[in-house]
Amino acid sequence: MRILALIALLLLCACNKTADDRVDAQAHDAFWLWAGVEPQPVLDKAATIYILAAEIKGGPQGHYVDLRPAVPRVQHAQLWIVYRVETLAWDERVLPAIHRDVANWRAAGNRVAGIQIDFDAATRGLPRYAAFLKQLRSELPPGTGLSVTGLLDWSSGGDSPALNALEGTVDEVVLQTYQGRQTIPGYPDYLRQLDRVTLPFRIGLVQYGEWQAPPELERHPHFKGYVVFLLNPEGS
Repeated sequence: MRILALIALLLLCACNKTADDRVDAQAHDAFWLWAGVEPQPVLDKAATIYILAAEIKGGPQGHYVDLRPAVPRVQHAQLWIVYRVETLAWDERVLPAIHRDVANWRAAGNRVAGIQIDFDAATRGLPRYAAFLKQLRSELPPGTGLSVTGLLDWSSGGDSPALNALEGTVDEVVLQTYQGRQTIPGYPDYLRQLDRVTLPFRIGLVQYGEWQAPPELERHPHFKGYVVFLLNPEGS
């Protein structure tokens, strides 16, 4: 009987852990809204929204593909215009399209903080990426911030000159703790290296995904909070 009681207790703890550790969008105020994802009521109280506007598709030269022809109108939250990037070799028409987006979104009354580049740069490719971002920053409209997403394994090399060289070029790095709809297994091991990061960063979470905040994270001088990647319900 004691063995059965112990097993029952362990199962109960496991169930509670699963429920308690899932990412609840209601507990946060910054969100990604991707193409094809329906807006949720939680966006009504958001402080910051990262909205996917276009893709820079690969090929001989990256070309701009508009994913959100209608300009959003958001009065209550700060907006970042997001570009999903497949290549750093951009067609000459890409930058003018970004300038038009910034101008049009601002003209619609939105508080546009800047643009975010969502590019899966490998850790070994960070020096080239840093050079690209420095050039891009110099070509953005005045008063336009620059945010980038980062792979979780960037933090494991967080003392590298390449990563911390982004300081002064980007306003923030949002380190993604997920792939698709799932939290990356072993994410706490990566996050232990964040004490080496010297530039502003946020942590990207996936809605309903696993998450337990490391105790030391909130004390990090450069930690600026979370961004939740919103999902459609399963089967929608």
